[in-house]
Amino acid sequence: MNSTSATQFDADATEALRARAGEYLEGAHDGRGLRMGLVCSRFNGAITTRLLSSALESLAECGVDRGDISIAWVPGAFEIPLLALAYADATRPYDAVIALGAVIRGDTSHYEIVSGECARGLQDVQLSTRVPVVFGVLTTESVDQALERSLPDHTNKGREAALTALEMVSVIRQGSLAI
Repeated sequence: MNSTSATQFDADATEALRARAGEYLEGAHDGRGLRMGLVCSRFNGAITTRLLSSALESLAECGVDRGDISIAWVPGAFEIPLLALAYADATRPYDAVIALGAVIRGDTSHYEIVSGECARGLQDVQLSTRVPVVFGVLTTESVDQALERSLPDHTNKGREAALTALEMVSVIRQGSLAI
């Protein structure tokens, strides 16, 4: 995501809003006891492995036990939703699914079809199963943009996807939303 100081979330400003609601839910990044399924595309695998590395590092930092992490590789981004559904709909479902891949624009309409159907499929999975499915699939105009979004630092989108997954599980399990 692109964000500037003018559009970033200001946690301090929400304190006044908190007092105006009967229930105020906010997620945390505590991963202890959570099962996480990661679906990764082999296509553009040099990018995807960088996303996966940062996601795994973030999950470990947040307390997710390595024994509670499962990684499934699929050929490309188009195939990610089916494995996401398998994780979310398993006999012992995962608490969240993180989808990682990279779709880079080329000279044909293939980019629009693959990126759009992957996003739609993942949205369908989370809405039908009520298991958070995080879209960590890069959709970029160039290889350089994909490389920039997968740098091994705090800007890595795999890291962001892992933290988003933890936060979504946390907020869904709070208050009147608890399932």
